[in-house]
Amino acid sequence: MENTTSHERSVNPSRTSCSLQYLFEENKDYLKFGVPLYEASLKGDWETAKLIFDKRPELVSAGLSRQLGTALHVAATAEETNSSIQFVRNLVNMMKPEELELLNQSSNTAFWIASATGNVEMAKIMMGKNCNLQNIPGVKNLLPLTISALKGKYRTVKYLYDLSQKMTGDPWTDEDLALKIVNDIPPEHELPVAATVSVLKALAGKPEAVATLEKPDPVISPILRFFPMKVQSAAKEDTDALKLLKIVWRRVCETMYIDEIEVMMKEPPRILFVAAERGNTRFIAECLRTYPDLMFDKNEDGLTIFHIAVLHRHQGIYNLLYEIGSANHDICLLTDEMDNSMLHLVGLNSKEMQTKMAGPSLLLQREILWFKEVEKMMPPYLKDVKNKNGQTAFELFSKENEDLVSKGLKWMNECMIVDTLIVAIAFGVFFTVPGGFRQDNGFPIFLHEISYLVFVIADGISLLLSAISLLVFLSIRTSRYGPRDLMDSLPSKLMIGLLGLVGSVAAMTVTFTASFFMLYRKGLIWLPILCATFAFLPAIVFVALQYPLLIDMYRSMFDSRYLFNPKKRMLYSIEMV
Repeated sequence: MENTTSHERSVNPSRTSCSLQYLFEENKDYLKFGVPLYEASLKGDWETAKLIFDKRPELVSAGLSRQLGTALHVAATAEETNSSIQFVRNLVNMMKPEELELLNQSSNTAFWIASATGNVEMAKIMMGKNCNLQNIPGVKNLLPLTISALKGKYRTVKYLYDLSQKMTGDPWTDEDLALKIVNDIPPEHELPVAATVSVLKALAGKPEAVATLEKPDPVISPILRFFPMKVQSAAKEDTDALKLLKIVWRRVCETMYIDEIEVMMKEPPRILFVAAERGNTRFIAECLRTYPDLMFDKNEDGLTIFHIAVLHRHQGIYNLLYEIGSANHDICLLTDEMDNSMLHLVGLNSKEMQTKMAGPSLLLQREILWFKEVEKMMPPYLKDVKNKNGQTAFELFSKENEDLVSKGLKWMNECMIVDTLIVAIAFGVFFTVPGGFRQDNGFPIFLHEISYLVFVIADGISLLLSAISLLVFLSIRTSRYGPRDLMDSLPSKLMIGLLGLVGSVAAMTVTFTASFFMLYRKGLIWLPILCATFAFLPAIVFVALQYPLLIDMYRSMFDSRYLFNPKKRMLYSIEMV
């Protein structure tokens, strides 16, 4: 075989022996040997491949496909199984070390392909034969380590990085790979700008990765998870991604000037604005803690990170306004190209909020809560300022939420129909009690039974709750409030009506069960027990299906007080009292 360096092969891929024309001069030879060997290589069928190699030993290092290359190239593309790994091991044993460096038409070695596909066991077998394989680049002059990192093959990257720079020492722990690599770079060496941008962009788009891990008490935690209440964690720990962010950002601050940092953050991919769109509060807090001037940077639409946070309803980032002092008033004065203030932006519908909240009434309530909060932050003289379309912030808010109001009213009409039916049924049940009445005194036959008391009380509760719910809905229909008053009162009244409706249905189920116990308690006790079990089944199914709605209702009524201006600060870690 002709001796070539890895660089020569990377720039001149024609200097490879992977050539179909060179091997198979006749089609019948290709059909007899090439096709079966290609299939065997892909399936990991060593028995078939061995029979072919015994007849044609030159096929070990010859091309089977114009694009894929040798049998080893083909095997490296297959999924790693016991048979495919054994196939590669047997094939490598038959090859010379230099034959493992053969390139296919795309200038890739079989080792490069195995690295790109994440076949780490195959890569280990090849490296055992030729340790120079890790230094041979492939397509676009990318090294195996680089392509495995770009493809997100963690195990392969870990193996190659360990092999190339960590030849000795303990094996990798569960520490993040990128964090390990950055830690290994000497402090006096500056991080490449392209690599820094790539890392920061990746971290900016992963708010869940850079969040702080809470370490709850192992005894109390399993109990508290059944109760939706706020608890203070005793200990917190940074995630690997957050540690990586702190290290990279510290290197940036130590080696770059503020002008260079601002240019890096503003230019595509506009890292800081990516973080704002994704709601990555911790990322933005780390950046602003060092360079507060970044909060005044605008994107191409003239929006700061706080305007974007309002537009996408990320209250964590918005709450940072409470930590920057009087500078928040300067930010509130900024408008976009259409003269939309921050209050105008909160008037626009948010797709993120629509995916988080269930039900039009709850969504409308949360939108109103956001509007009121931003309205308090704005200077009074800016509340009624119009944009270039001639709209004030509330006019835009009303127009954008007309659909939510109509959906809430439509949903209310459907609930009123159900309420009316329950009121009629619950009222009629009082005069058709199970067992009837005594002829001598007119009292119910089961008057002194416990099941009768449960029946009457449950039916009364069902009647009252459904009547209250119906009256609340009627008050909405007959109200003469203005648009602002209607939007303020509609969500809360709809929730009260819904709670009344749910309670009346549950009480009606208890009424139904109690009636069975009155009628069949003697002799057929199994019958009311069976009916009671099946009677509560619809209620359980209803609660299970409406669980997201119930959780949202709880948060709207109780957790909403914690949305804005929380006592705990994130930017400078100050506990407010």
